[in-house]
Amino acid sequence: MKLIDLLHRWTGGLIGLLLALLGLSGAFLVHKNAWTLAPHADDRRLDDISQLATVTQMLMADPASRPQSITYASDDFGLLRLLYTAGKGAYADQHGTVVLQWNSQWERPELWLFDLHHHLFSGDAGKAVVGMAAMCGLFFVVTGLLLWWRTRKTFEWRLVPARMTRPAIIRHHRDLGVVVAPLLLLSLLTGAILVFRPMAALLFGPDAPAQIDRSLAAPPPLTARLAAHLDWARMIVTAQERFPDAELRSLTLPRKDSGLITVRMRRPQEWLPNGRTTLWFAADSGVLVAARDASTLPTSVKGYNLLYPLHAAKVGGLAFRMFMTLSGLALTLLGTLAVWSFWFRRPKRRS
Repeated sequence: MKLIDLLHRWTGGLIGLLLALLGLSGAFLVHKNAWTLAPHADDRRLDDISQLATVTQMLMADPASRPQSITYASDDFGLLRLLYTAGKGAYADQHGTVVLQWNSQWERPELWLFDLHHHLFSGDAGKAVVGMAAMCGLFFVVTGLLLWWRTRKTFEWRLVPARMTRPAIIRHHRDLGVVVAPLLLLSLLTGAILVFRPMAALLFGPDAPAQIDRSLAAPPPLTARLAAHLDWARMIVTAQERFPDAELRSLTLPRKDSGLITVRMRRPQEWLPNGRTTLWFAADSGVLVAARDASTLPTSVKGYNLLYPLHAAKVGGLAFRMFMTLSGLALTLLGTLAVWSFWFRRPKRRS
């Protein structure tokens, strides 16, 4: 138990601030659509497929001003998000009129905060660091519960420490940690698995990672260049005809010379905000190449697709968003006070 206590304290003292940063940014991102300020953000989502097809054709028709991707309006955010190269982007209303533009993610707090939380502004390397921090957080929760059990009879609920002394901070840290442990486990476990897909084996079995990779893979690349002029409206109509009950979520141009235009849709039974129901169209002709119905995916893959909605509180309404906000704020408090007590409130050694 002494070894566990030593590892818990030293690891917390070293990465507590990183976990606090992830917790605080996550608490803000849970409510991102509510505090993103832009004209027409409160508009009701349009589900008229002919209108969506017309708007898509208008936005994608000119190769010189064509965005790399369109994310369509949702029930809680009434704007289209257009992303271009070099970090540029724009918001457009559901009739295709651009209402807000930016030349860098630093001009939009919702964008740089998302990058901070997911990548620490460092791309894939930062994403790996975030995943390792989440794994350390899981270690803290498990070992913290073991260490709390010895002192369970002294449990006392406090939102903040009674005093800013090391014993009071440690006692508060221990008791608050056990209260929010279920929420922290949910946040940290889902976050770690989303970064390190092989960890899905912990929840869905040893074959799950390979099955997820196979099921979510795109079709083989095509040797096709993106045509200057395509019938974009017809692609949208084709997607809706293939999945009549699905909500149109995004359209993305080919990546890494794949030769495939990707359209994502969300069927009613899906929790994932942008869905996993996907259609691929040839970049040179706009002909449908392949389609994937999320309702037919293996059970382990469907389970994996639930992780992000749970992590980001995209289900459960305001009540679940508040629970996940509590998780983020608790992680912030636990992380900062752990570092404070470890580095600045250590007892002085007697000579």
